[in-house]
Amino acid sequence: MTSHIYAIVYMGKTIRTKEYAVFIGRMVKARKDSGLRQIDVAKKLKRPQSYVSRVESGEYRLDILEVKKFANLYNKDITYFVK
Repeated sequence: MTSHIYAIVYMGKTIRTKEYAVFIGRMVKARKDSGLRQIDVAKKLKRPQSYVSRVESGEYRLDILEVKKFANLYNKDITYFVK
């Protein structure tokens, strides 16, 4: 069985897998659907705006606990991001 590595360019950054690119797309969509700007999310998470930017560009990879925080903030079930 061979594995394929994808290099997807998303907002100028390289994301290694197609699946992660889909995940990032859902993160951005959830934020926008919530009517929040990156700075709003950052303030609610008590993080700098650059953190949200790095997450959404794929530069910073989230762990499951961080995904849960974003899901709660966006009023989404965590499965929304990984289905």
